[in-house]
This record gives sequence, structure tokens and C-alpha cells, in this order.
Amino acid sequence: MSATPALSSAQLNKRIISVVVFTFFCYLSIGLPLAVLPGYVHNQLGYSSFVAGLIISLQYFATLVSRPQAGRYADLLGPKKVVLMGLALCGASGLFSVLAVIFNAPLTSLILLAAGRVVLGFGESLTSTGSMLWGMNIVGTTQSARVISWNGVATYLAMAMGAPLGVMLNSAFGIPGFAVLIILMAVFGLWLAARRPAVVATVGQRIPFSKVFSRIWLYGLCLGLGTIGFGTIATFITLYFASHSWSGAAFSLSLFSLGFVAMRLIFSSFISRFGGLRVSLFSFAVECIGLLTIWQAQSPLMADIGAFLTGSGFSLIFPALGVAAIRQVAPQNQGSALGLYSAFLDFGLGITGPVAGLLIGHWGIDSIYLAAAVVVLLALAVIVRLQKLTPGVAEVN
Repeated sequence: MSATPALSSAQLNKRIISVVVFTFFCYLSIGLPLAVLPGYVHNQLGYSSFVAGLIISLQYFATLVSRPQAGRYADLLGPKKVVLMGLALCGASGLFSVLAVIFNAPLTSLILLAAGRVVLGFGESLTSTGSMLWGMNIVGTTQSARVISWNGVATYLAMAMGAPLGVMLNSAFGIPGFAVLIILMAVFGLWLAARRPAVVATVGQRIPFSKVFSRIWLYGLCLGLGTIGFGTIATFITLYFASHSWSGAAFSLSLFSLGFVAMRLIFSSFISRFGGLRVSLFSFAVECIGLLTIWQAQSPLMADIGAFLTGSGFSLIFPALGVAAIRQVAPQNQGSALGLYSAFLDFGLGITGPVAGLLIGHWGIDSIYLAAAVVVLLALAVIVRLQKLTPGVAEVN
């Protein structure tokens, strides 16, 4: 994984985008059914809201359990093969959705949708992890922060586009409207990926998962804690605005996304310049301020400012800590490290809903933003501890 010399910033970005485009296809496939399937399961198949929510959650669970193995496969087989497998699974999820409509029987359709959600979760793990590792192979590990940042931009851009596009296609053509698009994207992605040159898997001794985990778990823990701040806004900001009788929750979400994307595009170079731990320290501080601002907001404007600050702070945490995490292992184990590290993000998002729900029931919805700020402060404290334990080690190649 040696860096390619004498490439301009534009050339590096072009090479990275040529592979993170597969992440875009994957997350567009995730975003398209997100706002449609719960209504279909509840209103047309006749199942409860709990079952409708469970169908959506199956994908997150499948992603969580498969992330580490996706990284291991990327190390063993090379990232191109892993991306091809992931895209095929994403396409299969669209096929399952089409079949669910064709059979049009409540239980059969539900089982087919559940199967589609599971394979989509596996596809997400393989495609996203494989694309990141592929990009790092192409431009070198010194550009890891740039690769992870662009991968994140592709992810959130696709998710932002996917939900409204899925609603539009469902209104015009029903479930097959977005399902066929998912299949076509997978076919196009497979054709595009097959034309890209493969990168040979790095040869060398591969250490067990347990050793990889022991080296990266503190970085992953901080990522998971920081993700809770993101989750409370993404999941509960609409209810928060409603509880205060305010309008404009969608605008607040847009500001959160704007802060996130802007920081990724403008300041991702700070990670290689100042080091992952220093950047994450600043990022956690900004995220914490944003969450406290929402907690104490007396107007929609203050809540909007808090959302923007939270998005801006959360933006660089994944790439900053990711760079530090993968540098704890040799190149032949970096796929495993990346998969394990990413699983902490999935875990953080997974526990945010139920834990925040309990807090809302006892102390009201405002309390979740104070609690999230405290959790982010805990992550900040762990980073300070890491800096003292390994001065300079996590900041070098």
C-alpha cells in the first residue's frame, strides 16, 4: 500500500471517487426504501408499527454483525472482490422487494422483505468497507483520511437523496419503482467495478480478530460514543421540535447535514496535518457544544445552531479516529481493523433509539441532548487519555 507519488489533490480525489462511487450506489439502495417500507408493512400488509420498525432494523443488525468479517474478507480476497459481492447483495435486496409485491401475501411478503433487509445489511458491510480499503490501496495509506472522508460524503449524500427519491418513485410506481432502480444500480455498479483494476491483497501475517480488536477498540469506543450525538438528532429532532410546538425540524436536519458535509469537504486535510487524535478532540468539543445548545434552546434558531454545530463536530470524528485506528495494525490487517472500527458506529446508532426512549419516558425529550453531551464528553476524556498513553504513536504512519 505505498502511496502513488506526484499526484495533485484533484488527481487523488478523482482516483478516490472512482471507487467510493460504489459506496454511493450502496447507500442510495439503503435510502430508497427507508421512508416507504414501514408504511407498506403497516398499511398494506397489515402488521403492527413494531413489526414495521423491526423490518427496518434487521438491516442495521445484519450490518453490525457482518462488518468485521467484511474487513477480513477484504484483507484475504482483495477489496475489488468484496465490493463486487456487496453490490450483488444490494441488487438482491431489490429483487426480494419485487418478489414481495408479486406474491402479495402478508406472511410471504413479510418474509421476503425481511430477507431483503438482511442481505442489504450484508451488502452494506462488504461494499462500504471494501470501497474504503480499495481507495486506500489506490492512493496509499498516507491519504487514508481523504479516502474515509470522501466515503462519508458519498454515504450521506446518497442517504439524503434516497429517502425523498424513494417516496417519489413509490408514489408513481409502487414498491417496484425503487426496487427496480436498486437492481439496475447494482448491475451498473458491477459492470463499473469489473472494469476497474484489482489491487492485490497485501501479503503478510494476519493476526487474530482478538488482537486487532485489542488494538483498535478504544478508538471504536470513542466513535460509538460520538455517534450517539448524531443519532439523537437524526432520530428525535422532529419530536423535539414538536414538543416545543416549533416548526422547521426538517430545516434543522438540513443544517446538520450541511455542517457535516462542509467540514468533510473543507477540513479533512487537517487530519493529516495535525493528527487524528487532535482533530477528534476538537471535533468532540464542537459536537458537545452543539448538543448543549439544543438542550438549552429557547427558540428554533438556537436549536438550528445547535444542530449545525453538532453536524460540524461529528463530521471528522469517523475519519480522524479511523486513521488513528488502522495505523495500529500492519497493512495486511487493515481491512479487519476498518471493519471492526466501523461496527462501533453501527452499535452506537443501534443503542441510541431504545436508550433515548427510556430517558424521554422518565425526564422528557430535552434530557436526551444533555445525556448525549455527557456521553460525548466521556469520549473526549478517553481521547485525552489515549494521547497521554501513546504520545505520538497514533499520529504517525
